[in-house]
Amino acid sequence: MTERGLRQLQDELKTLMFIERPQVIAEIAKARAYGDLSENAEYAAAKEKQHLVERRIRYIEERISRAQIVDLRTLSGNKVFFGAYVLLEDEEREIEYQIVGTDEADIKQGKISIEAPLAKALIGKEIGDEVTLFIVQKEKRFLIKAIRYISDVDSCTTESF
Repeated sequence: MTERGLRQLQDELKTLMFIERPQVIAEIAKARAYGDLSENAEYAAAKEKQHLVERRIRYIEERISRAQIVDLRTLSGNKVFFGAYVLLEDEEREIEYQIVGTDEADIKQGKISIEAPLAKALIGKEIGDEVTLFIVQKEKRFLIKAIRYISDVDSCTTESF
């Protein structure tokens, strides 16, 4: 994952542990005060929320403990690899994607998972190469127009193509 992806997971973990977990504990205590737990919908909902929060905490802790951070400052070149920003052209438009870890993927921000079919097709390709995907039984072709690697440590700095 990228450094930005690690920071996002660490921030989410802090929020879960120090804000959401205490809120859920308070909700459970409040619901217990209502009495009979066997027919207490508030208690059941709070316990379910607690289960979801605790499961997410365990998942994030596990992801952080196994994370391999890719320093994007050390990457460069003309081939597409993890962390690359890739400018693509299809029949309709140009679009840029960054290839990131699964926890960082957000298509609205132009970040696609390394596990996504498009990312898999792009890995190892160069500028001028064309990749073809079949999406809903329709062929879609993309031409790689540019590749760049920039650090996400300072997200305010970007390079233009």
